[in-house]
Amino acid sequence: MLDKIIVMASSKYFKNIFYILAVLLVSCSAGKKNLVSQNVNLTDLKFSVEEAPEWSNLFKRTNGWYGGDGIFVIPTDGKENVPASDTSKSLILFSDTMFGDTEDGTPITAANMLHNTVAILDGDKPDKDKIKFYWDTDSAGHPKTVFIPNTPSTQAGDYYWLGDGFVNTAKDNTTYIFAYKMKNLDPKNDWSFTVTKTNLISIAAGSTPPFKNQKQIETPLRFAGKKGYDNGSFGAGIFANTKDAGVKSPDGYVYVYGVKDKAKNLIAARVKPEDFEDFSQWKFWDGKSWNTDMLKVSAITDSVSNELSVTPLADGRYVLVFQLGGLSTIVAMRIGASPVGPFGPVIKLYNCPENAENKNYFPYNAKAHPSISKPGELLISYNVNAFDYWKEINKNHTLYRPRFIKLKFE
Repeated sequence: MLDKIIVMASSKYFKNIFYILAVLLVSCSAGKKNLVSQNVNLTDLKFSVEEAPEWSNLFKRTNGWYGGDGIFVIPTDGKENVPASDTSKSLILFSDTMFGDTEDGTPITAANMLHNTVAILDGDKPDKDKIKFYWDTDSAGHPKTVFIPNTPSTQAGDYYWLGDGFVNTAKDNTTYIFAYKMKNLDPKNDWSFTVTKTNLISIAAGSTPPFKNQKQIETPLRFAGKKGYDNGSFGAGIFANTKDAGVKSPDGYVYVYGVKDKAKNLIAARVKPEDFEDFSQWKFWDGKSWNTDMLKVSAITDSVSNELSVTPLADGRYVLVFQLGGLSTIVAMRIGASPVGPFGPVIKLYNCPENAENKNYFPYNAKAHPSISKPGELLISYNVNAFDYWKEINKNHTLYRPRFIKLKFE
């Protein structure tokens, strides 16, 4: 198991009162350059990692929905950082999704890929009787993607991949979901996709899948050909640092993370939840302060993945979870002094075994899901795909689904 699970431990933890004060000061002043951040321990954390087959098996299915990537989990009560209970409900987002029937491990109906779907999980356990998957249908009753681009800039062939989302209790419990408007430059090449715009989907409280009353909002939250920037977008992860989200010492902002440049640099924006749709109120971390100019945003750290998470720890620090470099076998984390760092060195958590089983397979987009984690743990998912996708999915219908591990704090 040593090649799969990497355990890090240290006894250098809360050595004295000065360390505790430093942590508290940093956690309360994420919007300022903090001189004591250098005293926060960004390298040592007692933990262990184990596989979570009960959650991985929840997504092993043989008909209807039988695979998808993305997987963002949104508690419908907005309590992002509070463990779910048996009465909780969670909206789960998927991007490209496989739909149909399978038998003996292979699809038996024509392959049908939807660009996004959702699920609703009742309660806090990976119970197959408590999860239901949803998609839309066309006039003939055929399965159809849930969220389809419908804004002024939409062109034929556009589709959405989904970013992170949250329930905004300051805006009448509206659910907001980032949606990347995609286009394939070559219709015959599945790998020719490119992001053309970052949009925002708004869903009123009480709405049910497939969310026929959804609103779509075009945003300026994308870099595309700007001088000094490679392509990049916001929406890779959201941290609601609010009392309603269950944060103990909140600053009242919603932090939205993005990724830009080939180096997979992490960037951050923040806004008060009540101003979420007013992009003039958004501010961007420039390395020293919060700036109204998005083009002055500064890289916080690098080698992250296009989907990720930032979660507060009980001691006032933060943990950034990601797939190292975007596509790799390593699920990793960095410890941060605030929601915008500084973040410490890469700590490797888990070596995903799928690529060792099949060299065509690759893991990607690891992230934590605090709302469906048990106290003292972080449930982490990662996705698996294949370079020769259609060949591999026809040999193994369980390929394209999330896998889970648990990060357990000691």
